Amino acid sequence: MRLENVEPPGGLTTDEFVLRPILATDAELDYAAVMESRDYLRTWEQSSWPADDFTVAANREDLEKLERRHADRQAFTYTVMDPAGMECLGCVYLMPTDARSFAGARITPVGGDHRWDDYAAAVYFWVRRSRLATQTDRLLLDTLRSWLARDWSLGGHIFVTNEQFTQQVELIRHTDLELRFEIEEPDKPGRYLAYA
Repeated sequence: MRLENVEPPGGLTTDEFVLRPILATDAELDYAAVMESRDYLRTWEQSSWPADDFTVAANREDLEKLERRHADRQAFTYTVMDPAGMECLGCVYLMPTDARSFAGARITPVGGDHRWDDYAAAVYFWVRRSRLATQTDRLLLDTLRSWLARDWSLGGHIFVTNEQFTQQVELIRHTDLELRFEIEEPDKPGRYLAYA
């Protein structure tokens, strides 16, 4: 199953946060979360994004693309907002496992005969730096796991992070998720780790 055949849920509301499709109009709130968290997002992304001179206007352009890709079912992006909708707490991305970024990567199964094409989506997420101390990232991961199992028709999905983003790697290691793949992209120094 590919993402174009998936009907994405409209979102999810819990006592702690609201997940909903990201919109270009979220640019200012998203920008505040991105820039607060830029040091570790660079590690997570394995890139120089976001640059110190990144602007709200540039962020709006990025969100316009994400909103369009969501509508076209090429990939799904959800913003994580506080219940009042006044603060962006982070972001969740569901990418198809046949995305271009994976096509040029070396993907190595770990500890078994796992097949990459058994999984329809790679799930990435981040939480703004000021919310890490309150374990919002753990709460988000737990919520995503139940939401994906209950409300999505994805079939197989994996959670992906970068080995150099040690805080998130440790978070995932303290669950029952198991490392299934190591992903090496030719232009990035750190490996990505995929768990299911």
